[in-house]
Amino acid sequence: MTEAIAHGTSTSHGDTHTLRFALFLPYAPLRVWGEVATPVGLGQWLAAADVFESRLGGRVALRGPGVPADAAGTVTAWDGERVAEYTFAGHGRVRFHLEAVGAEATVVRFTHEFTGPGERGPDTLACWHQHFELLHDALEGRPRLRSGGPGGDRERRRELRAAYRPRGGRHS
Repeated sequence: MTEAIAHGTSTSHGDTHTLRFALFLPYAPLRVWGEVATPVGLGQWLAAADVFESRLGGRVALRGPGVPADAAGTVTAWDGERVAEYTFAGHGRVRFHLEAVGAEATVVRFTHEFTGPGERGPDTLACWHQHFELLHDALEGRPRLRSGGPGGDRERRRELRAAYRPRGGRHS
């Protein structure tokens, strides 16, 4: 299953960092949309949506497993069944752009833009990669988000961090 998620990339301009993933998912766009743009779907693989107003300007509050505080934000782009973008104070902007590949497959172009220290990039890439593995499992009917941690297992997170760690001082 782990080979289903291609590695993401990172670019930086000053203290602004952009992470990108292109996910090919063998599921109809409407099914994928349900996982990335609804409270029930997000709760299967990313975080519980304590507040979720599915409209431009709507409020969003996500709470990860084992995390007592919400990440509060706003819906900053919304094109039903195609684009969902959320901006969170302290966490930056995340965007899911869905493109149909025929009737039964979807490419999700994901970006996460944030400001801060550049050394956060590899760990954040690893975190998103593991969450996208959880997304894949949720789409397969096997949601694995756990209340004891960020979902998935610690050993897998260590493997992904090592894979994303820059070699020779370069980011991917």
